[in-house]
Amino acid sequence: MRIGVDLGGTKIEAVALDETGALRARRRVPTPRHDYDATIAAITGLVAALEAETGAVGTVGVGMPGAVSPATGVVKNANSTWLIGRALDRDLEAALGRPVRLANDANCFALSEAVDGAGAGARVVFGVIVGTGTGGGVVVDRRVLTGPNAIAGEWGHNPLPWPRAGEWPGPPCYCGKTGCVETFLSGPGLADDYREATGEALAAPEVVARAQAGEARAEAALGRYEDRMARALAVVLNLLDPDVVVLGGGMSQIPRLYESVPRLWQEWAFSDRVDTVLRPPVHGDSSGVRGAAWLWGPGEGDARG
Repeated sequence: MRIGVDLGGTKIEAVALDETGALRARRRVPTPRHDYDATIAAITGLVAALEAETGAVGTVGVGMPGAVSPATGVVKNANSTWLIGRALDRDLEAALGRPVRLANDANCFALSEAVDGAGAGARVVFGVIVGTGTGGGVVVDRRVLTGPNAIAGEWGHNPLPWPRAGEWPGPPCYCGKTGCVETFLSGPGLADDYREATGEALAAPEVVARAQAGEARAEAALGRYEDRMARALAVVLNLLDPDVVVLGGGMSQIPRLYESVPRLWQEWAFSDRVDTVLRPPVHGDSSGVRGAAWLWGPGEGDARG
């Protein structure tokens, strides 16, 4: 049995999967925000509850914001700031009494979709999260690529390529730089673009709804969004040449992206033809927690059941 835990900013979700990926049990609790010790206790309690419900012991994988730094051994780049500087992997292992594998939540999303989702059967999958933030994950042969700095797939913190008039130096990003892909392709990025063009403050879903209803200003904002996504993903195509790109997060629910973006990225990719496909997720909001469970491969781990 594999247990996956999705450590989010507002909730912690845990699932138990059997060897085929079928769901055996699911639990969730609110995240104890700004309380590290309570966060450890919440994860430990969820694992115990799943094992009591299923009567089996499982391996444990955890998807988290940010990453554990190979240089320091503590969490970095987490928007759940109470995790930063903490040895989350070692503390969880001590609390659970077994090895634990941690990965960035975007990596877990990509792994889930590569194993038995929209990228099943593909060798190289790039998973994209476009929601309140923007991130990415790389999976090759059903294994997450992390890199020596644990930043593989951090697509959202590169500059928007081939900037058009008015896009450079771009909006400020929380990382301290300007013009990051995240500032344009996150949900707040679309909302900010619409507000700057119209003077009206709307959340991203309302901008999309107005575009669908035929409002010209919203349609223009969504057109700019599609163009920017195509340029940003063309860099991924040029660098990684994935078989499949899978979108996740709130912005992935815009159906027209799957037709418009591949049509547009052809102009920017360094190839006479692009055979990479862009797909919506199969597992939706469950991809992150399922991917955390898949951090342990078949036959791995001391805790099996």
